[in-house]
Amino acid sequence: MKLVASWPSVNWTGVSFLQFLERTLYTTNTMSAEVIHQIEEALDDDEKEMLLFLCRDVAVDVTACNVRDLLDSLNERGNLTVMGLAELLYRVRRFDLLKRILKMDKMTVEAYLLRHPHLISDYRVLMTEIGDNLDNSDMSSLIFLMRDYMGRSKTAKNKDKSFLDLVMELEKLSLVAPDQLDLLERCLKTIHRIDLKTKIQKYKQSAQATGTNYINALQASLPNLSLKDPSYNLRLQNGRSKEQRLVVRQPDIQREPVKTSIQESGASLPRHIPEERYRMQSKPLGICLIIDCIGNDTELLQNTFTSLGYEVRCFLLLSMENIIQILREVAHMPRHQDYDSFVCVLMSRGNSHSVFGVDPSPSGLPLDHIRRMFMGDTCPYLVGKPKLFFIQNYVKTEYHPEDCGILEVDGPAVNNVDSKARQPGPCMVHREADFLWSLCRADVSLLERPSISPSVYLQFLAKKLWQERRRPLVELHIELNNSVYNWNRGVSDKERYYVSLQHTLRKELILSCN
Repeated sequence: MKLVASWPSVNWTGVSFLQFLERTLYTTNTMSAEVIHQIEEALDDDEKEMLLFLCRDVAVDVTACNVRDLLDSLNERGNLTVMGLAELLYRVRRFDLLKRILKMDKMTVEAYLLRHPHLISDYRVLMTEIGDNLDNSDMSSLIFLMRDYMGRSKTAKNKDKSFLDLVMELEKLSLVAPDQLDLLERCLKTIHRIDLKTKIQKYKQSAQATGTNYINALQASLPNLSLKDPSYNLRLQNGRSKEQRLVVRQPDIQREPVKTSIQESGASLPRHIPEERYRMQSKPLGICLIIDCIGNDTELLQNTFTSLGYEVRCFLLLSMENIIQILREVAHMPRHQDYDSFVCVLMSRGNSHSVFGVDPSPSGLPLDHIRRMFMGDTCPYLVGKPKLFFIQNYVKTEYHPEDCGILEVDGPAVNNVDSKARQPGPCMVHREADFLWSLCRADVSLLERPSISPSVYLQFLAKKLWQERRRPLVELHIELNNSVYNWNRGVSDKERYYVSLQHTLRKELILSCN
């Protein structure tokens, strides 16, 4: 049986077997189809699931639905080394296959892993170890605890799935990541699995000591960005996140290194991708445009964004024509080139896809038109800078919003790189990049009462921004959503607020360091 390509000749003088492996096996990239078939056939379903999970960061651009296709795809591209395959078998604890097919033992692989970068990230290994130590009762408790974050429908779909399935769902919702394990840690503590909580703490300490983090499968890919594409949005509704966050790293600001796996770099050594944060140092930070067609929350928001360092411009009780005019004027302001960000807060009546002014309107201003005014090709002065939209829309609801699924804001799907806007310098930034789109819907009947109450959503938003401005904005929004969800639990259907968040932020965003 031909295992790999022909062995190179070697001078054995003073060369140990491990050194021989380092010189040959590590750089040997041809695996026979017979070997791949043997391994795929020998693994049981749980082991196959574990292997596919372990390789999610290694094969972000491989559309493989089974182990054979995964290994074959990696092999065709020259990315499946003998030692890489040995590590995979070691991680799924098939030491018998290590010995029978690859002719090496457990200790050889362990010695090799001590001296070389790993194919599989420590984060993925940690998740598999936790999953191996959870019984059915633990899983049932974990899934129940995730209800407030994932929603009843998603937890119901996951009730019969494995821990690794649950982790992948949480990754999509940006609730779990290599550097975001607090939620899982809290849940393990709640179900009294202190031993597994300790594993996470040790992992965190190890990552902090080395100053590196592993990026996950979502962060490793560089797709076309689209607010409409559910694969790269974070959606939050009623305190529970609905989709995933997209984080794309660009090497223009050197901060903490992010360690990627060997196969992601396409070389034998790990490459380093810098950790990034949006620059928020201009004075002012940018224009904050407040358009209030309700007349109830302007003062609070004006004070909040002024304290954050924005130049606030307020407009009250505008007609539809005036709203469009002001948005266009602001979108074309050359002054944006001197600022680091832009904020728009809009309060109005509307429907599921549009907002109205104070004048009667049969259709209103479509929400996606507002966003398009500030995309890279129409607003070049804000290319590469965060553009934040907070919209309170009062609509007539003829159904229960919790039953309607995800509250989705329409946006153009982009499938062609020709639609990218060019940023000064060598970098290309997608026209839809760097948006945060927070939309809250409430019943219009709240405005028909003798005394109109302030928006609960905007009140919570202002409080979070005022008190916790030094924290990442997406994290604050998740907590804001939890606050809204808790509010909804104590009021009638007509008094509830329904929040969704979409974003294509490429970096961490902290509004103020003061």
